[in-house]
Amino acid sequence: MTFIHIQEVIARDGFQIEKHFVPTNEKVNLINELSTCGYSKIEVTSFVSPKAVPNLSDAKEVATSIKRQPDVTYVALVPNLRGAQDAIAANIDEINLVMSASETHNTKNVRQTKTESLQQFEQIIHETKGTDMLVNGSIATSFGCPFEGSISENEILSIIDSYVTMGMDSITLADTTGMANPKQVEKLVSKVCKLFVDLPLTLHFHNTRGMGLANVVAAINGGANRFDSSLGGIGGCPFAPGATGNICTEDTVHMLTEMGLQTNIDLDKVIALSKKLPALLQRADIPGQIVKAGKVSDLHQP
Repeated sequence: MTFIHIQEVIARDGFQIEKHFVPTNEKVNLINELSTCGYSKIEVTSFVSPKAVPNLSDAKEVATSIKRQPDVTYVALVPNLRGAQDAIAANIDEINLVMSASETHNTKNVRQTKTESLQQFEQIIHETKGTDMLVNGSIATSFGCPFEGSISENEILSIIDSYVTMGMDSITLADTTGMANPKQVEKLVSKVCKLFVDLPLTLHFHNTRGMGLANVVAAINGGANRFDSSLGGIGGCPFAPGATGNICTEDTVHMLTEMGLQTNIDLDKVIALSKKLPALLQRADIPGQIVKAGKVSDLHQP
């Protein structure tokens, strides 16, 4: 049976776009619950400017208060050297560095050119030397940019090569604004898997235009086995137009289970946690479908 790694991002990518501030203790409690659900990785926060992302202003408190499980890798996104130093001080297992494949989006997102981002990444990687911290390199807008349009495969492959050369441990291809389609995904993932055989590859999809789960299947067909997802399907980049809607964890796991693929995720527990999100986020509803329709295996009396 094929094993698929599911990596939870609600505490970072999910909460960063919410208008309502999620209390620190509630974040910690949720991460602690998620830690017992079978995830390979959980992205717990981002050491970013509180002015830029107010909902993650408690990054240090969250990172140092959670109860860590030995079989879970705890990740934090860091935008710069200061953020990396804070993550090291908080004993984070892995940091996630993000650069956009699009020059325009990168400038808007992190206020740097791509060349400047790569230079900063080298400084950050040097800072992690001598620690046990892993470094993941994410490529935002890998499948299209809302400002520049299509992104060439050669540009993505070139960025991956730069990441590997500077010593990153793993790579994420991110569909930041939900522009990917299944044919495009399978083609690019197949190339990456063939050219970088031993490199752990994660796909980070958004369901902005309803193609998120179809893209997961396409990526698996291309050779991928690691996916980011967000409880309830919430999340998105605050600096990209229309970027709401990470693929939903419970919907993704349910689909993979029905396809006969193994994830080790406790789906019932994840669904139960997702049902609590509207109250936690002060929302009337969440995008996930399984919490509304139930699992295929949930039979009813005629």
